[in-house]
Amino acid sequence: MIWNEPRECMGRDEMHHLQSCRLQSVVKKVYHNVPFYRTKMQALGLEPDDIKGVEDIAKLPFTTKQDLRDSYPFGLAATPASEFVRVHASSGTTGKPTAVPHSRKDLEMFAECVARALCCTGATKNDVIQVSYGYGLFTGGLGLHDGATKLGATVIPASGGNTRNQLTLLQDFGSTVLACTPSYALFLSEALAEAGIDSAKLPLRIGVFGAEPWTAEMREKIETGLQIKAYDIYGLSEVMGPGMSDSCEARNGLHIAEDHFYPEALDPDTLTAVPDGVVGELVFTHLTKEAMPLLRYRTRDLSSLHHEACACGRTNVRMDRVKGRSDDMLIIRGVNVFPSQVESVLLEIPEAKPHYMIIVDREGTLDTLEIQVEIGERYFSDEMAQLSTLKNKIKHALDNALRVSVIVSLVEHKTIQRSEGKAKRVIDRRKL
Repeated sequence: MIWNEPRECMGRDEMHHLQSCRLQSVVKKVYHNVPFYRTKMQALGLEPDDIKGVEDIAKLPFTTKQDLRDSYPFGLAATPASEFVRVHASSGTTGKPTAVPHSRKDLEMFAECVARALCCTGATKNDVIQVSYGYGLFTGGLGLHDGATKLGATVIPASGGNTRNQLTLLQDFGSTVLACTPSYALFLSEALAEAGIDSAKLPLRIGVFGAEPWTAEMREKIETGLQIKAYDIYGLSEVMGPGMSDSCEARNGLHIAEDHFYPEALDPDTLTAVPDGVVGELVFTHLTKEAMPLLRYRTRDLSSLHHEACACGRTNVRMDRVKGRSDDMLIIRGVNVFPSQVESVLLEIPEAKPHYMIIVDREGTLDTLEIQVEIGERYFSDEMAQLSTLKNKIKHALDNALRVSVIVSLVEHKTIQRSEGKAKRVIDRRKL
C-alpha cells in the first residue's frame, strides 16, 4: 500500500516541475519576508526571478544551525507569530535550543509525511502504534503521534522511559508497531527477555526507529529480540522532524518526501553536488513550509542519494542510511550534544579547568556519556566528601545543559593530553 500514490510515484519530469514551482514561491516568500535571506541574496546579486527552477538551486545561499542560533528565537520566521500554532526546538552549542515554529498547515504537512513514512513500513489504520519517543520540544513523540493519527491507527502515547510500563502496554494494549530510538528498542527486547516475556507471542510486528545512528548489525539484533521487522525513519527538528524520509518494505534506502523537501548531496569541502551513490553532506530546502522555510539547510549528515525507481513502486529519491556527520555533533540517546556545550559549562565552574575529554561508549544497548574533567591541584588534596560534592555539582550543571545524563570523572591537573593543533575532545567507542 502507498499512502499518497500521486506524489510518491510521480514521474521525474512531473516532480521536477512541481519542485520548481514550489521553490520559486518559497524564494519569493523569504526574500520579501525574511531580512536574513534578502541580505544574503542581495550580497550574491540575486533576485527571486533569477531562480527559474530547481536547476538554479546552487545559486541560493546556505543556511546553517549557527544561523538559527544567531536568529534565536524566531528571526528567520516568514510569517507573523500569530500564525504559529506550535514551537519545537533542538539543542544547540550554548545550551539554548534552536526554535522552530510551525503554522497549522506546517503541522498538517508534518502529519502527512509521517503517515507516508509509516505506510512505507507496512503500517495501516488497523495497527496499534506505541510511540515511545519523548514528547515535548523534541519532535519525535508528537511527530509520530500526529502521523499515526492521520494514518488512522490507534496511538499509544507511551513517551520515553518507564520500561516496566512500556512492557505492560506492549502486552495489554496489543501494540503492533513500536516507534522509538533503536538503542531503546534493543533495551526493551532485553527487558522482555529478563521479564520472561516471549516476544514471539506479542502482536508486535513493525519497528520504526530513528533519532540516532545505528548499524545493520543492531537492526538484526533488534529484529531477533523483538521478532519484528525494523525500519529507519529520518528527520531533523530544524527542517521538520521524523518523516522526512523512511525505509520501505524493500529496505533499499529511505524515500524522501521530495515534494516537500528538495534534497542535495554535496561534497562537504567544496559544497558542490556529488553524483548519485557518492557520499556527501545532505542539504535540504523547504518547498512547502510556511512559518519558517529554510533555503539549503546544511544538515552535516553524510549520506548518498539515488534517483532510480524502487522495487516498492515509489519513484521519490532515496537516501542511504546516514553514515556519520561532517561536524563535531554527537547524538546521544536521541539528544544532540556538542563539545562546546561542555566547555561552556566548565568555564562557569571555578574549580574546573577548561580541559576535558568526552568519552562515548555503549554499554549493552544504551549509549553512555562520560566526561573527564581536570580540576585544580589543591582540590585533589581535599577530603573525599568535598570531592564528591564537587563531582555532583559538575554533573548537575552538565546534566541540565546537555539534557542527557552524564558520568563525571574528576582527573588531576595535566592528566588530559594537550595538543598544539586542534584539541581532540571526543573519543567515540561505539561501533556505528
